Amino acid sequence: MHKLRNYALSSLLCGALFFSINASGQQAPKAQPDPPKDWHTMDLKTDGFYGISLKQAYQFLKGKKSKTVIVTTIDSGIDTAQKDLSSILWVNPKEIPNNGIDDDHDGFVDDVHGWDFLGGKGGKVDYTETTEEVRQYHKLKDKYAGLTTAPAGQEKEFAFWKSVKANYDSTMSKSQAEIKDLTTEVNVLSATNFYLKRELKLGSDQTFNKADLARIKTANDTINQSKTVWESVFSQIGEDTNNAKVLKDLTEYYAKQNNNVNPDLDARARIVADDPDINDGKPYGNNVLKNPDASHGTGVAGLIGAVRNNGYGIDGVADNVRIMSIKAVPNGDEYDKDIANAIRFAVDHGAQVINMSFGKKISPHKDWVDAAFKYAASKDVLLVMASGNDNQDIDAKPEFPNDTYLDGSTTDNVINVGASGPKPDTSLAASFSNYGKIHVDVFAPGVKVTSIDTDAEFNTADGTSFSSPIVAGIAALCLEYYPSLSARQLKQVILESATPVVGKMVNKPGTSTKVDFASLSKTGGIVNAYKALEIASKMKGERKL
Repeated sequence: MHKLRNYALSSLLCGALFFSINASGQQAPKAQPDPPKDWHTMDLKTDGFYGISLKQAYQFLKGKKSKTVIVTTIDSGIDTAQKDLSSILWVNPKEIPNNGIDDDHDGFVDDVHGWDFLGGKGGKVDYTETTEEVRQYHKLKDKYAGLTTAPAGQEKEFAFWKSVKANYDSTMSKSQAEIKDLTTEVNVLSATNFYLKRELKLGSDQTFNKADLARIKTANDTINQSKTVWESVFSQIGEDTNNAKVLKDLTEYYAKQNNNVNPDLDARARIVADDPDINDGKPYGNNVLKNPDASHGTGVAGLIGAVRNNGYGIDGVADNVRIMSIKAVPNGDEYDKDIANAIRFAVDHGAQVINMSFGKKISPHKDWVDAAFKYAASKDVLLVMASGNDNQDIDAKPEFPNDTYLDGSTTDNVINVGASGPKPDTSLAASFSNYGKIHVDVFAPGVKVTSIDTDAEFNTADGTSFSSPIVAGIAALCLEYYPSLSARQLKQVILESATPVVGKMVNKPGTSTKVDFASLSKTGGIVNAYKALEIASKMKGERKL
């Protein structure tokens, strides 16, 4: 799920390109103006945006002392040189950097700021993968394709195969259709990009944005058509972007769909030299955290704890954290083995809060991930996870991982987060967000959220991927100032902070059907940092310090 912004981008571009190709000479359709870049931190009463009341939270904390909290992001990696992050990276106190020795004898060499479970020899990384249903389909098709009933003794695997096949068919149908659309989109955008850069007299490495287009005054039809295309794109995606970012995201999304249709099923064995179906406890991977797809993980880390009040980038939610980065999420679906090992690595190295902005439809080794969730619970570590971006009721159709374990048990150290929009209107529940009265706990800002990006850039994007770290940041902030709170209590604080938005009729995600916002999650509300701290301040902590 971690590339949702590309999915949203593709959908928007279809509309933008359809308009511009079929309506030459007209003005681009008017989109709603972007909310402020820091809207997710704002207060509904004071500012008119449904943020988390962060300014009020810090006023409440004035004069209080904090204790550093270690937060792990299990994600696509991180730009360790990012100015807003470099000073708050977790540093393994027992590891001497870059000496090629496993100084702390944990099985991981030079794990200074975290670990990459998709890494291999020579600094290579398996960052381009396919979906789990594609991997499992190719693994099982020779055994079960064509069968209508389960062979004796293989009923359980055959049932799994049927689930795999249904998801595979759906994924392939979508990917093939999108590749067809994307081919047109890429061609149109590449051609118009060329004309506009030439008109603006830009070099090959220079970019343009919406403001630059306003400078173009010409009677040339080709240039004006090109301008209309890009005005429409910028208006719908967000003004805090440029042509290079749009083309990069679109190309990445195209690659992801192509990976489903033409999967490289040997990449993991070739690059990582690891079998994802054998969980023998042997170390694998490398310490390369910045990869070509590290943008998402960098943005997630920034929302949690980007250095505050430094006049650069954004202000993270929490003001005294150390970010431990674990890469276990490729451009494609994560492997269960990597997620289980990532959680254990984080817990064993002192993480108190773990953010997990990923998810998938098939989990072949759910028992391994379940065991890791339970291990985190036993060590009093809070897991915060994104609910997913398929506008589905996950009470009816679960996403993985989740806290409903195969043995029927649950733990109270997991928070599942949906995405909300900036205004208390019919779009308060994000159109893409998953929901569920049982399995989604709270909603948090996830529409046009701005964070830092790799290489000193910034990015505005949609996704429960960004709602989750906002909640993880609030949890970390509460733990900084009230360090005796247990993971169970932190969850309670977060959930109680979300006042139910009862009676607010909103579009059910993915539809125009109106439902009560309070019906979409367990709490029926949106997280609030100020209220969370108020509640935390009155609690008697369970954690032994």
